[in-house]
Amino acid sequence: MRILIDDKGRKIVATPCTEPCAIERAMRILGSKWKGSILWHLQDGPVRFNDLCRMIGGASKKMVDQRLKEMEAQKLLIRVVINSRPIAVSYEITEFGRTALDFLEQLKNWAETHNI
Repeated sequence: MRILIDDKGRKIVATPCTEPCAIERAMRILGSKWKGSILWHLQDGPVRFNDLCRMIGGASKKMVDQRLKEMEAQKLLIRVVINSRPIAVSYEITEFGRTALDFLEQLKNWAETHNI
């Protein structure tokens, strides 16, 4: 993208972006509410569904389940069936999901530094 300034001092985009930029693409994956928290809680190893729901205060089980399904489709985590009767599952972060942890650490530090 290239920005020009016209004779009245207004900014004009000379070559607008025709596709989403890298920030927009990343936010489409990690920007949904609870996704960052879910990844953060999975960084130390597999976590069972009910334990994960308890770790993420304020999110309903339905919302956590929805986000987990989205994240599994995006290859950020994998679902492991422990028992089929009664159903028991755990979730593990993938190597791809692990690549977001540095960014999440920086985001956490930034929020703590600025009391957000």
